Amino acid sequence: MNLHEQLGALEVGVDQLIQAVVAPQQAEQTPSETSVASDASVASDASETAVAAAVDAAVPAEAKESAEAAPSAPALQPTLEINRPIKDGITLTIGGQTVALRPEQISELIEQLSNARASMTPEVAPGIPPGWRFVSTKNPVMAVQKQSNGDRLLVMRHTGHGWVPFSFSPDMVIQLYMMLTKG
Repeated sequence: MNLHEQLGALEVGVDQLIQAVVAPQQAEQTPSETSVASDASVASDASETAVAAAVDAAVPAEAKESAEAAPSAPALQPTLEINRPIKDGITLTIGGQTVALRPEQISELIEQLSNARASMTPEVAPGIPPGWRFVSTKNPVMAVQKQSNGDRLLVMRHTGHGWVPFSFSPDMVIQLYMMLTKG
């Protein structure tokens, strides 16, 4: 799957999460929140019904669906809460809607987010930030493959991030060897 396909898949996933949050919020709105208003005054219930009927007749179904999918005015941004109620799962809560994720789904989310983050700016900080917390993997499982251009592909299995690939030029392989053997 190339980067554009991965970004597309991520966008679809994000759209689904947004729909899970927006649709229930729109359903909870009262009629006065969704009424049609002029600059000077709010239309009466009878004219609201007439306007709604006219809009229903004039607007194609696809336009109605896309209009319902997008919020009309951006209210407060929903907050993201991440909890770990059980050892082998987490919950993500956005705007009051909670989704439980199993280990396989977490791995997929990490991969999709990692692929998307790799193409974003600003880039990840070049140095290790002070106070950065991490989980290291001692003696990770590794695989190495020589590329046709002389580079080496090193893939290492991190216990949290999964399989993480790195590509090294021949000069970088020498530098890495010297760094690892410096004592």
